[in-house]
Amino acid sequence: MSVPLLDRDPRGLKVTWGGHATVLIELDGVRIVTDPVFRTRVIHLLRHVPEPGPDFTHGIDAILISHLHFDHLDLPTLKRFDRGVTVIVPAGAGAMIRRAGFDKVIEMLAGEDVPVGDVKVRAVNAEHDGRRHPLGAAVDALGYVIAGSRQIYFAGDTDVHPGLPEISEQAGGLEVALLPIWGWGHKLGPGHMDPRGAAQAAALLRPELTVPIHWGTYFPIGMKGIRGRLLEKPVNAFSQQMGEIAPGLQSQVLRPGETLSRPSRPAANS
Repeated sequence: MSVPLLDRDPRGLKVTWGGHATVLIELDGVRIVTDPVFRTRVIHLLRHVPEPGPDFTHGIDAILISHLHFDHLDLPTLKRFDRGVTVIVPAGAGAMIRRAGFDKVIEMLAGEDVPVGDVKVRAVNAEHDGRRHPLGAAVDALGYVIAGSRQIYFAGDTDVHPGLPEISEQAGGLEVALLPIWGWGHKLGPGHMDPRGAAQAAALLRPELTVPIHWGTYFPIGMKGIRGRLLEKPVNAFSQQMGEIAPGLQSQVLRPGETLSRPSRPAANS
């Protein structure tokens, strides 16, 4: 479970999965939330795990939005945050966020970076159609690297692509990679990783630890009879594929609300 504010290690790392692509990343005293979607129902999707707690909205330094799809940019969820928080979005998405009442909006292209407290957020390429609607304005999807005393990669939504090793190399190696392993429902469209693709991505990135996200949270209305098995199937397949494709690399499965904690690292001269 998440940790009270007063108990946090200011130079440690905590990663709390809120379900789907929503992750609370706490690094070097900075608190960042990715793609916050909390609601019980989003368009035709129903949530099958508890909503994230108040720790996901209180004291947040920045929100990262990977792309404009409704299961990644949910405006009603976004309005639960303080309007003074910094919101980082792909270039072309800023106007939508400003209309929701946020003034500190930073639009980014792949390859650009911006400081957030004691960490740096770098936008990286994602192979995914990031438009809000199929006929909407073209807005690229992004992933992000949060870099401080260690480096965390949040992939957003992406397919496997040849630029993945470069993401790790530019970061000087990754401690944690947050990789999507599914979509929602029982089918995957283009621009997504399935469990095998996520294991292939981990083999290219070679992080110290891979955490699967974007699974087991939302499922279409009207498919109650099969949803239980399908909600769990992706993560079981991912663990198997990691053993086959990326042997020797570590992965850790989090359930919604669970936290991965790593303590502060000693200074180089200590």
